[in-house]
Amino acid sequence: MIPVVALVGRPNVGKSTLFNRLTRSRQALVDDQPGVTRDRLYGEVWRASQKVLVVDTGGLSDEADELSRAVRQQVDQALEEADAVVFIVDARDGLTHQDIEIGANLRKNDSPIFLAVNKAEGLDSATTGAEYFELALGDPSVISARTGQGVEELLGQVLARFPLSGEDAVDNGRRVAVVGRPNVGKSTLVNALVGEPRLIVADLPGTTRDSIQVPMDRYGQRMVLVDTAGVRRKSRVHETLEKFSVVKTLQALANADAALLVLDARAGLSDQDAAIAGIIVDSGRSIVVAVNKWDGLERRDRNQIRRDLTRRLDFLPEHESLFISALHGSGIGDLIGALQRAQGSALVELGTGALNRALASALEHHSPPMVNNRTVKPKYAHQGGRNPPIVVLHGNLLHKLPASYLRYLGRSLAKTFRLIGTQVRFELRKAGNPYSGRPSHHRRKRQ
Repeated sequence: MIPVVALVGRPNVGKSTLFNRLTRSRQALVDDQPGVTRDRLYGEVWRASQKVLVVDTGGLSDEADELSRAVRQQVDQALEEADAVVFIVDARDGLTHQDIEIGANLRKNDSPIFLAVNKAEGLDSATTGAEYFELALGDPSVISARTGQGVEELLGQVLARFPLSGEDAVDNGRRVAVVGRPNVGKSTLVNALVGEPRLIVADLPGTTRDSIQVPMDRYGQRMVLVDTAGVRRKSRVHETLEKFSVVKTLQALANADAALLVLDARAGLSDQDAAIAGIIVDSGRSIVVAVNKWDGLERRDRNQIRRDLTRRLDFLPEHESLFISALHGSGIGDLIGALQRAQGSALVELGTGALNRALASALEHHSPPMVNNRTVKPKYAHQGGRNPPIVVLHGNLLHKLPASYLRYLGRSLAKTFRLIGTQVRFELRKAGNPYSGRPSHHRRKRQ
């Protein structure tokens, strides 16, 4: 599974700024007022062939009010789930009694602890870090999350504790993450696919609290099914354990070749179902939709579900939707075939010649828009990655291409190569010889 790194510390020491710097995003709200981050925020950090999931937590304080207690519960749960912890202190404040107390608690943790002395821009590193040896957490890394000073060096130390991506993979077949709202029948479906009761099934939502890997060797196929805890709407999440299940779902998706989205036909299609489908698309995983509890449904209800699937999941790539009953086993064999096709699309090899012919056909059928009376036209393409399929486009002014046109290109290529359940992503580069070995400036733009 993808390693989890938790960022902890007092309020306003720069945890969210560091989170944004590491994830190269602006997901975390940053403000000079302490306590802006109250819940956990998580994001993927990619460096070369390694990936970790970073969790931004609320600031730990010694206040006794209800909100502070809730934040501490969230942080405690994050520490339990983390494979490593980055403890952030404020160089401008110096070592405080709260830092000493937090450090003492962290020393009881089994996970490796990395001490980051933040807000050190313009300060002498050796002098600034000296007083923090008192925490007995090893050599402090003196950084500035705002300017980036020392951040990559710190990240390098963290990544060195984990194997390269793929080194810890289970060689039992390709992985499928089984995701959906609570109580839609995910565990029942996994049991039906495997052919034996491997997982606990109950009518109460929230029975599954962790991601559980179940190898399957059936119907002539080998897979690893990862049953995940149900993702609830935030307003309905009360228990800390359930809140952190979202991280487990993201971990499962990050390590999967495809995702099986399970819906409840009797409950109807909800906004939360659409939101989970969006998470799958954002993760780049191929998708198969399984509409469970289809048995015994009235015709008008079945027709309504089909209409809702078309209307509310119209943002999904061309995919397969199957109507099944996990309890009675109907449609299970067809589901295995759909998952196999989705996995194959995620890992497809796109030959350079065929790819450029498909690109030329798409451009001829629908030309790119003009920009300042200049034609923006991709010149050639090659494959840049798999799962999801990444196509590297070379040309001039490609960053001017609107997202709608990239979506058109993605759909056109997917149709040409018969990709199912998979969305093509693009990496845009300035024109030049992609095989010369010379670096070229590029900007990735997701469709």
